[in-house]
Amino acid sequence: MRRRGKRRGRAAAGIGALLMLACLGAVILLAKALAPSVEAVASSVQAPKAVVGVVIAAIVLLPEGLSALAAARANRIQTSLNLALGSAMASIGLTIPVVAAISLATHHPLMLGLDLKGTTLLGLSLLVATVSLGTGRTIGLQGVVHLVIFGVYLFTTAVP
Repeated sequence: MRRRGKRRGRAAAGIGALLMLACLGAVILLAKALAPSVEAVASSVQAPKAVVGVVIAAIVLLPEGLSALAAARANRIQTSLNLALGSAMASIGLTIPVVAAISLATHHPLMLGLDLKGTTLLGLSLLVATVSLGTGRTIGLQGVVHLVIFGVYLFTTAVP
C-alpha cells in the first residue's frame, strides 16, 4: 500500500514537472512573439534596449503581481508575499536554467545582460531580502527599501 502511494506521488510530481515545463515554454514563446512589437515601440521613443527586457518581464509577472496586490489590499500579507515571491522565483529560477540549457544545446553564447550596476543592485536586493525575510517579521520600512532599490533599477535602465 505504501509503495503504491510513493508511485502515485512520483507520477504526480513527474506530471507536474512536465506541465510546468510546458507552461514555461508557452510563456517563453509568447514573450518571444511579443518582443518585436515592444522593440519597435522602444526604438520609436529612443529608449535603451534594456527597457524591452523590463517590459517583457513586467508582462510575464503581471498576473501574479496583480493577485499579490489584491491579496495585500485584503490584508492577506502572507498570501501576497507567497504570490509575489513565488512568481518571481519561479520565473527567474526556471527561465534562466532553461535558457542556459537551450544555449548549451544550440551552441549560442548566453548573456544575462547584467552590467556592474545591475549586479550591484541584484546583490543589494538579495541582501535586503535576506534581512527582511530572515527575521520572521517584516515592517513597512523594509518594503520601502525594496521599492527604492526597484526604482533605482528602473531609473538606471531607462537612463543609462
